[in-house]
Amino acid sequence: MGRKIVHVIGTGTIGEPLIGLLTDYKDQLGIDEITFHKNSALLGDYTKVLDLQHRGARLAVDKTKVDDFCALGMEPDFKTEEAIERATVIIDCTPKGIGHRNKEKYYSKFSDKVKGFLAQGSESDFGKKYAVGINDDALLPESDQFIQIVSCNTHNISCITKTIALDGVGSENFVAGKYVCIRRANDMHQEGGYIPSPQVNVHLSDQYGSHHANDAAALFKTLDMDLNMFSSAMKVNSQYMHVLWFNLRVNESTSLNEVKDKLNANKYVALTAKDMTSTVFSFGRDHGHYGRILNQTVVVEQTLNVRNGNEINGFCFTPQDGNSLLSSLSATLWFLYPHSYKDKLNFLSNLFFDHI
Repeated sequence: MGRKIVHVIGTGTIGEPLIGLLTDYKDQLGIDEITFHKNSALLGDYTKVLDLQHRGARLAVDKTKVDDFCALGMEPDFKTEEAIERATVIIDCTPKGIGHRNKEKYYSKFSDKVKGFLAQGSESDFGKKYAVGINDDALLPESDQFIQIVSCNTHNISCITKTIALDGVGSENFVAGKYVCIRRANDMHQEGGYIPSPQVNVHLSDQYGSHHANDAAALFKTLDMDLNMFSSAMKVNSQYMHVLWFNLRVNESTSLNEVKDKLNANKYVALTAKDMTSTVFSFGRDHGHYGRILNQTVVVEQTLNVRNGNEINGFCFTPQDGNSLLSSLSATLWFLYPHSYKDKLNFLSNLFFDHI
């Protein structure tokens, strides 16, 4: 393999902090170059683009838009297809539906040159579903060139389920899981999508409810586990963090201390005594990279409850897309260093928190 070049497409909620994370840690991670694609030349994005370039990332734009970017003082280094063709790994962070269009228009064309392609949670069936620490064993170097990073709430559901109900005992211990995803309305940088009051969502699947449990079950199916999972979802008029309520039923009797021990043993789980999303969000803003907490979940310790020895309940917060960022980075490193990517992730251990 020649130079290891990672190309990020999109500079939104996931794309921008991911470019920053890659540029800040590229030497430790063994990455030679970071490039990124910006779709529209907007004056409001001028400072963002220049800061990413100052960090060392190189800009790519559509050939028909080069003059538009130059007119605003944003000088591209590459045109769209040129940047894709020279990349080792492509991470697509575009809005829903665009990743599939890009796959059809560009990625299939350059699949003999690019080692791996990633898309985010909204791009169902883009490739094998993946979440770091959940189904790493399902990744197959000989066949998995396209990977879908599951959504942030799917990360949370899967992490809670695996840690409490599966680790050390296997899928035969799991009876059923029910989850309620209480979602923020939009991210703070987004201009649209805010709602004036809480809004409940319909169940899209008779078997799984909302897409969150559906995707989590599909994630575990890559490990040949068929889990009984059901989720409901709603939005609240907040811009901070998602909240997850969970109810897990297991066969083997457990205790509250045993549940806490399992959560403490997982480096991707953070515990907290904070019971408001604003205070956890504020911690991430002050101490996280680009304001993000990279843990899979933040469990509110005092809400944990064990009923009759085999029913575990609790609340946890879903980090602000931080878990999707970490899985995107993990999958990227898996393409580049399939035998040592987990060791390289340890360079980011200072960004995981045991307690918040």
